[in-house]
Order: sequence, then structure tokens, then C-alpha cells
Amino acid sequence: MKSIGVKFILYFILISIGYAYLYPLLYMFTTSFMTVEDLVNPTVSWLPTRITFENFKKSWTVLEASKTLLNSVYLSVIPSVLQALVTALIAYGLSRFNFPLKRLWLFLILATFLIPTQVTIVTKYMLFSRLRLVGTPLVSFLPAVTGQGIRSSIFILLYYNFFNMLPKTFDEAAELDGANSFQIFRRIMLPLSLPAIVTTFIFSLVWYWNETLLTGMLLGNEIKTLPLALRDFVVRFALMFPAADGSAANRINEGIRMSATLMTILPLLIIYLILQRQFVESLERTGITGE
Repeated sequence: MKSIGVKFILYFILISIGYAYLYPLLYMFTTSFMTVEDLVNPTVSWLPTRITFENFKKSWTVLEASKTLLNSVYLSVIPSVLQALVTALIAYGLSRFNFPLKRLWLFLILATFLIPTQVTIVTKYMLFSRLRLVGTPLVSFLPAVTGQGIRSSIFILLYYNFFNMLPKTFDEAAELDGANSFQIFRRIMLPLSLPAIVTTFIFSLVWYWNETLLTGMLLGNEIKTLPLALRDFVVRFALMFPAADGSAANRINEGIRMSATLMTILPLLIIYLILQRQFVESLERTGITGE
């Protein structure tokens, strides 16, 4: 009886947490297919009486999704790949080599995570402005290449902990075979750190995709991503679909808002569904779960 009670409590907690996470997605999904009549009908709560794709058509037009989707993909995927590889290289150097002020460097890396982005955004803008890079994709690519991408310090510490768990006998055996430090990293450490690479790539992709503060300021109006277009969605919708004679046909409603939001997060959901198994396994093997 005790075990049954424990299982009941455990399943109740898991179902409650699952409901808290799934409810917004389910509400967003069903509402985005509702017509105006269903939205104002109090008897319709979850299942629409008639499915419509008009909300998605208008959202696609307002978001300029054919262009902003492509911008979001290459402004997220490329920095994520670069960040996953560069932070691994930095962490390998910190893990395997002893040099002066090593602890200070580790502290400074951690400090870059503790300092809010709003504190350094002005200096970043001034730096890129002097380099004449504002409004170009390089404002996202260069920080990732130099290990200063979005939350790079977390990934450096993750790799650092992972490399410390690997025995140094791998390095010594490779050195006896004539391999240098970079060859050891490329041929031995990178394949072994695949779980950490998957974890880093997925988290980095999500953070780069959802970033609006830095990208909005550094890219300006030159390059628009889906989250940036979603931020300005209400204003652009009012300009593109003005309401005439008080008609509600062209007025923004909850269904249109939800369809635009769903279109923005749908690529991330698809990527997670594809990499779900690898992601869970990588979390377990890198020790993020605390096991």
C-alpha cells in the first residue's frame, strides 16, 4: 500500500507539471485554427466548430515568414555550430593545460554569465559600430567564433567538467603515437564529447533563435528574424490590414495572435522532436541532471 501511495503522488505531480507545460501549447494550437465566430462564442472552448487557415495566411504575410524564417535559421544555426565547437576548444585548453592565473580566467568566464546582458549591450554596440558591422550577420558570428556568444560561459564550464571526467591517459597514448594537442582534440576529444556537443548545440540554438534584445539592437531594421517580426506583429498587422467601417473581419484577434506565435516556435518544436532521444541521452551523459 505504501508503494501505491508513493506512485500515486509521483504520477499526480508529473501529470500536474505536464499539464502546466502542455496547456499553453494546446491552447495556442486550438485557438489558432478558430474563426472569429468561434472566438466570440462562449460555448466553444477547445475544439473549433470550423477549422480555418486564414489566421495562418495573415500571420505569414505580416511576419514576412518567407524571409524572416530564413534569416532566423542561418542567424541561429551557424552561431550555434560555431559556439559548440569553439567553446569545446576553449574548455579543452582550460582542462588539459596549466598556465598562470588559470583560476582567474575561470572566474572571469563565470563572471560573464553573472553580468546581465543589459550592462554590456551599449559597449557591444559601440564596438561593432566602430568596426562598421552593425546590421550585418557578423554581429552574431564573430562573438560565437571568439567564445563570446550567448551564454558561452555555461558551455565552457560544461565542457570543462566533461573533459575533467575523461582520463588523461587518452592524451598520453596519443602523444606517444606522435599526435599534437590539436590532433588529440580533433580526433579523440571531439568524438568523445559528442553528448556535450548535442546539448550545447540545442541550448545555443534555442537561445539564439529567441534572442531579440541583442539582435534587435545590433541588426536594426537591416535583418529581421521571426521573433523580431513577432515583437512588432500588432503594429504591422494594423498597417497591413486596416479595419474598415468598424468591421471586425480585418481586426486582429486571439486566433491570429496565436497562429503567429505558433509559427515562431514551431521550428524549435520540430527540431526538438527530431533530436529528442539524443538530447535526453546527452543530458544524462554530461551530468546536467545531477546524476
